[in-house]
Amino acid sequence: MPEAKPYVPPKVWTYDKENGGQFANINRPISGPTHEKPLPRGKHPLQLYSLATPNGVKVTVMLEELLALGITAAEYDAWLIRINEGDQFGSGFVEVNPNSKIPALVDYSEPEPVRVFESGSILLYLAEKFGAYIPTGRAKRTECLNWLFWQMGSAPYLGGGFGHFYAYAPTKIEYAIDRFAMETKRQLDVLDKRLAQSRYIAGDDYSIADIAIWPWYGGLAKGLLYGAGEFLQVQEYTHVVRWADEIAQRPAVIRGRIVNRAFGPLESQLHERHDAGDFETRTQDKIQKA
Repeated sequence: MPEAKPYVPPKVWTYDKENGGQFANINRPISGPTHEKPLPRGKHPLQLYSLATPNGVKVTVMLEELLALGITAAEYDAWLIRINEGDQFGSGFVEVNPNSKIPALVDYSEPEPVRVFESGSILLYLAEKFGAYIPTGRAKRTECLNWLFWQMGSAPYLGGGFGHFYAYAPTKIEYAIDRFAMETKRQLDVLDKRLAQSRYIAGDDYSIADIAIWPWYGGLAKGLLYGAGEFLQVQEYTHVVRWADEIAQRPAVIRGRIVNRAFGPLESQLHERHDAGDFETRTQDKIQKA
């Protein structure tokens, strides 16, 4: 069998929408809306437009954690954005997030509506607005933000890098998988060494650093991402596993994981969330009609 010819980049790259891959139908090299579609608006000041990917789960967990503290002003409507169908390119969504990525939030409680996009920005906005899950002292606050921004900078290696080439790319490329597996394991080692020193990421208290990191690296440790636990030997990172298990048991995390979830077992899905009672009243029939 003849060896495959090595790829030689052309002088000028051109867009080929037939390049394959699970998300090829929604990837494109330009921004902006593809169609007119206004966003729905519910009864609460906080309107979330999202999907229960790791980045989306960050925000629903944060909102559920705030509500668990008794902060009723954190009540929210969560609307499902089906990224595989291109909802993120609707005119209304692009107006809220010109980058066309979930999650996106609009806060109507301010004198003028405030749009917030990028999951880390949303976590910080909510933490500051409600005075929760972020330390107040300069040193501790900075340590929390160190890890929040660490996650925002590191996740592309785990998601767009390792996850893409290991789970979603149309062909398996050894170099790409090895490169991103190595970096993912290095990041797990960074977290493991940190969590050997403290209960939570930023110290003794649960914070937005944990809420940001858990859906990605906690999900990996819990076997929730890519089916790659054995491949990456995640059980070796015992402190990460301990931390991931503890956070996974929090009631707000359990609730937050299912909001805007449109995949997996039906009983784990809640396509839209408009009231706390939605968790109790949802049924498989309701889910199937959503």
